[in-house]
Amino acid sequence: MTVRSTAPWLAWLLVICSATIAGAQTLPSEPIALAGGHVTLSGDASATYGSDDPGFFDYTDYQHSALRLLRLDLTAAFKAGPHFTLLGEIRSENLDSVRPYALYLRIRPWAARDFDIQIGRIPPTFGAFARRTYANDNPLIGYPLAYQYLTSIRPDALPASADELLRKRSLGWLVRYSVGDVNPDIGVPLVSAFRWDTGVQAHATVGIVSTTASLTTGTLSNPRFTDDNSGRQFAARVEVRPVVGLVAGTSFARGPFVGQSAARAAIGDGRGTDFTQAAWGGDLEYSRDYYLLRFETVVSGWRLPIIEAPALPERLGAVSVSLEGRYRLRPGLYAAARFDHLGFSDIVGTRETAPWDAPVTRFEIGAGYSIQRNLLLKLSYQHNDRDGGVLLRMAHLTSVQLGFWF
Repeated sequence: MTVRSTAPWLAWLLVICSATIAGAQTLPSEPIALAGGHVTLSGDASATYGSDDPGFFDYTDYQHSALRLLRLDLTAAFKAGPHFTLLGEIRSENLDSVRPYALYLRIRPWAARDFDIQIGRIPPTFGAFARRTYANDNPLIGYPLAYQYLTSIRPDALPASADELLRKRSLGWLVRYSVGDVNPDIGVPLVSAFRWDTGVQAHATVGIVSTTASLTTGTLSNPRFTDDNSGRQFAARVEVRPVVGLVAGTSFARGPFVGQSAARAAIGDGRGTDFTQAAWGGDLEYSRDYYLLRFETVVSGWRLPIIEAPALPERLGAVSVSLEGRYRLRPGLYAAARFDHLGFSDIVGTRETAPWDAPVTRFEIGAGYSIQRNLLLKLSYQHNDRDGGVLLRMAHLTSVQLGFWF
């Protein structure tokens, strides 16, 4: 089902949902407990309808526009005593299919200590934005560029030279390369906010400091359920809460990025695990009274095989900066804004020296109104500006979203 075909359906859904606002207080607002509290069901649903996006600024790694999206989530938790909990989540986007978003076992060896281990398809370790659970944790409708915007590199297909990579700037929504899988497909964001990785994770909190570390199958930009390169990503995060309302975090991740088949096509039977993604992130959040401020930066680098001249540099770098704020105007009503910039390191081609992908700047403003505690209506306006590439370089996009969770 395409975005264009689902757009009228989403619009009608919003109309129907708006028509039921008068009876909204009857909607469930708490998770559903079964079997004496051993089983808990929760979920959320959001319907978003917005402008057509010919520049593909808001497309995600599931080839959907974040501004034209129906998302349905159902989460279940089965608690088997004080030490073991099995958690799972299934998700559907635009009714395409139902996907297992999360499925992991949480182990708490000591009930009196804040320490646990997750095994399976686990929550994110890296960054701040991807760790927020519900749609209401995002005050706007769009996503930060680092977590959503599709760059022009792929793990399963590689550019043979710097010239080939430069020709693909801005084409991350559907890009084709000459090495590896030659079929056109999507590129990757710096960090995927739409898929969780598979592996093991440990989390502990002592006083004002929380630490998380994980070993997973994929990488930040390409989370995976099955391995494609016989490598593992290590990721870690440290979070400090020194005073009420202030949270400071830093994250690191490194793991093999290029798939084994693409690496073999590029260099034969060499060390494919040398072609990695390494990333660092820093974030701050401060809330007080009626306002909330957040800042986050992500610095990522990919190593790709050197195949032909003009050669790619040893590292393709990207830096994202995001600053957002929310202010509560009155009970149930808030205004919000976010500034985003995503930049890329220069590479040297035959005819030009330029960023390996087209830099993007986004400014989004919006508002939200709580119809009831867990039913939120949002409106937003986006200004997107792309510096280079072959696609549309500027887009003004508007959208409306109705979200419900329990």
